[in-house]
Amino acid sequence: MTIPIVHHPDYSFPFPQKHRFPMEKFGLLAEYMRSTGLLTRRNSFRPAPCRQGWLTQTHCPDYLARFAQGRLTAREQRQVNLPWSTGLVRRTFLAPSGTVLAAQLALKHGIACHLAGGTHHAHFDYASGFCILNDLAIAANVLLGQEGINRVLVFDLDVHQGDGTAALLANTPGAFTCSIHCERNFPFEKQLSHLDVALPDGMGDEDYLAVVHETLKQALALSKPDIALYDAGVDVYEGDPLGKLNISEQGIRQRDRLVLGELKRRGIPVATVIGGGYDDNRANLARRHGIVVEEACRVFTGS
Repeated sequence: MTIPIVHHPDYSFPFPQKHRFPMEKFGLLAEYMRSTGLLTRRNSFRPAPCRQGWLTQTHCPDYLARFAQGRLTAREQRQVNLPWSTGLVRRTFLAPSGTVLAAQLALKHGIACHLAGGTHHAHFDYASGFCILNDLAIAANVLLGQEGINRVLVFDLDVHQGDGTAALLANTPGAFTCSIHCERNFPFEKQLSHLDVALPDGMGDEDYLAVVHETLKQALALSKPDIALYDAGVDVYEGDPLGKLNISEQGIRQRDRLVLGELKRRGIPVATVIGGGYDDNRANLARRHGIVVEEACRVFTGS
């Protein structure tokens, strides 16, 4: 078995080199996956632009239209914090579809990895924290509309709380949001996930892995999911400029192995997204984002 991997070449596009958001990381990640032999023509899947019905099920139609047409107010554009372009619009409407596609492939194969996604700060009608649309909430809503899917777990290990996902899915029957994040970090006004665990600055591998293991067991007991969406953010890394935690690359690898191994053991399909990561060394960052795919291959195929 090869693991399905979802990617699109338009996830990266010409973008200001010195911007804090590393837009080129998506293309670099795909290149790295090809170099390892884990991404080939045989297991590569490309999403189409997100269906309008999927978008409006989660987000405000007027907000969607004004963003697409470049008509956001100056204040709204500051919240986006990414320079508007047709390239940005295209990738923004592709990526949520990629998470939906990964989820559908996970239902079929047990696992699928999306080389983007995790835009968990986006709310109903406004952007936040480099997130314009919330792919996790969109995918959860699409899944819950399918026959046989009654419960979806969003397990979010980005260093920042998944505030948008928590708000968007707060009153959605069958959706369960869990966020393990650094307490004294963005967003400074937190939302209520169904299960939140706030971590102190500087936490290291051993304590972190213990919290992840215990929280995952708790989240699974409470949610009893038919599928999990796993946000494997690497901004928990000790050298990440926006992180504040002290997790090594080996710690990230152990974390992903732990989460994916537990889900496989319980027979719960899982779709992974890459979440946050902001290292100025973009090649190292891409390699770090590749850890979840590497561990998915080890856990699910033994390779």
